[in-house]
Amino acid sequence: MSPGFPSGTVGARLDDVTEDVVRSADRLAAAAAGLSEAGVRAPSGLPEWTRGQVLAHVAYSADAYTWLLELARTGREPGPRADPARVARDAVLPAEPLAERLRMSLGRFTDGARALPAPAWERLVPALAGWRHPAWYLLLRGLRELETHHLDLRVGYGTERWPDRYVRWALDDTLTTLGARRFPLTAVTAVDLSRRWAVSAEGPEVSGEGHRLLGWLTGRLPADGPRTPAALPAPPPWPQPPLPGWGRVGDDR
Repeated sequence: MSPGFPSGTVGARLDDVTEDVVRSADRLAAAAAGLSEAGVRAPSGLPEWTRGQVLAHVAYSADAYTWLLELARTGREPGPRADPARVARDAVLPAEPLAERLRMSLGRFTDGARALPAPAWERLVPALAGWRHPAWYLLLRGLRELETHHLDLRVGYGTERWPDRYVRWALDDTLTTLGARRFPLTAVTAVDLSRRWAVSAEGPEVSGEGHRLLGWLTGRLPADGPRTPAALPAPPPWPQPPLPGWGRVGDDR
């Protein structure tokens, strides 16, 4: 199981995380609805991406997650997957239709999550990158997508606005994966969350506020602060498939 949903506790926390996703989606949809035409065309925090491209990407991702929820519900592919070419088309929509496109896609995703029967959450579904995971991991992927790209919009939503539950899970997930890959960090301590993660047998140790540590690990913030070593290894591209995970598509393990 993922650190986000330890074995035996999925049902107990599923509703909480679903509502976290709903609230995060509502915040992002409201931010998108508040953008002017010039605001949608302005640069985002991602290199060479406009805000419109970020919003179109999130809408596409929400459609992909909705498709996977339906696959988990029925055990059958619900038609073709979302067309990635749509991202480029939607990115140049006027501000109001683009915001509405995002709102509708997010609504379908959150409605599908609220309606999914409990047994379906355990079914394995395939990520486009070729790995697979239980359907409940879609909630965590969705929350990560929403919170990270809301930050990328550069509309005043900083890492300090990230919910603590999201920061704890994302640090758990990311640092477990980095540890499995032997990333050269000895340990990471989130001083505000009273959490410490042992990562590797070598490398420096870093500590700071959890949201800032996550911002660094995601490539969104520089590694700075009074408890940051002078030289830190560069984090790999983020996010990466969780390790240990659930195998790859076609793997019968």
